Amino acid sequence: QRERNLATQAFGSAGHQNGAFDGLCGGRDGHSGTIRSAMTTPQSLTTALHSRLTQAIQAQGGWIGFDTFMSQALYTPGLGYYTNEGAIFGTMPRGVKGQGSDFVTAPEMSPFFGKALAAQVAQRFVHKLIVLISEFGAGSGALALQLLEALGEQIRSYTIVDLSGSLKALQQQTLSAHTGKVRWVSELPATFSGVAVGNEVLDAMPVKLLARVKGIWHERGVSLELSQSEPALVWRDQATGLRPPVEIPGAYDYVTEIHPQAESFVRTLGERLAQGAVFLIDYGFPEGEYYHPQRHMGTVMCHRAHLMDANPLADVGLKDITAHVNFTGVALAAQDIPDFGVLGYTTQARFLMNCGLLSLMEGAPMAERSMAQKLIMEHEMGELFKVIGFFKGEPWDALGFSQGDRTHTL
Repeated sequence: QRERNLATQAFGSAGHQNGAFDGLCGGRDGHSGTIRSAMTTPQSLTTALHSRLTQAIQAQGGWIGFDTFMSQALYTPGLGYYTNEGAIFGTMPRGVKGQGSDFVTAPEMSPFFGKALAAQVAQRFVHKLIVLISEFGAGSGALALQLLEALGEQIRSYTIVDLSGSLKALQQQTLSAHTGKVRWVSELPATFSGVAVGNEVLDAMPVKLLARVKGIWHERGVSLELSQSEPALVWRDQATGLRPPVEIPGAYDYVTEIHPQAESFVRTLGERLAQGAVFLIDYGFPEGEYYHPQRHMGTVMCHRAHLMDANPLADVGLKDITAHVNFTGVALAAQDIPDFGVLGYTTQARFLMNCGLLSLMEGAPMAERSMAQKLIMEHEMGELFKVIGFFKGEPWDALGFSQGDRTHTL
């Protein structure tokens, strides 16, 4: 119940520092002159966030769980990665003067992504005549723009639930031609209907780290090394009763994650969705692959300037921190809610092709087709990225899962 409350707070409490997203509503609470000045340079931003983390760790007796650390690193108002004013989305790395981006998502890669997804959304409209769309974590606004342009008058309203003030400003600029239809909210409505979409939302939700060391399971968290001139962030393990959802054979050292907040988020969606569907796109695996004995180093990864590293304790606030999604876990979470169930589960490649991506690409310039192909190529985004759909009410044969449905693998 505590984790479900935290997930609700993620979209329901603008400045709550202990929620799942730790004050994710950048731009509303806590933006003092000190924080604004700290955003002027990467070094000052990191120093200010490091100071905030040091205070939080000391207040908790010298140790915080990784989920708490990840939440503050990403969502501390004005300082966290998603709430400061740094560039995030785009196809080119950051330049010497801060231009560019850290990573690219599918909508920035190709407008055909949103156009294909629009075919699935349109099918839902025809099926139940629902003309409302909600998007969680809209990023640059690229996906919203693609859906609005593709569906036109079929969309009566488009609601964006995104608590980052700096990203909201970017989205407003991107969607300036659709201000009559688009509205922004900082918390999940108590009830809503229609089609909800989220691209790369679950991977940014804080996870708990578990580490089996010499046969004993621990929760891995963050502490302070006080021997240096300034306190340094270091790993520290504490014995725990928490376990992965499946048994990992053997006694060798093994690091992995569990995802109580992502699962709670899906439950909250199921509780508040009165009628309609949810489509979540992200990278991850079913449970059997996620907790494979050979995946012994976990999936936590950082992204900066289109490069990856595995050290989230360095350059805090200047890079994204993510973990892959356990799709079995979120599917099981949906089953806890009456009349809320899995509509389908498949790879991004199969979903987009089912929705007509290949036809959309016909006649497009070679450069556009080349970028669109990355959406479905196995060594790019086609296989690692998955799409899971949920329904509230009566299920139907969804276009995106018409061929290659992998629900049986969850």
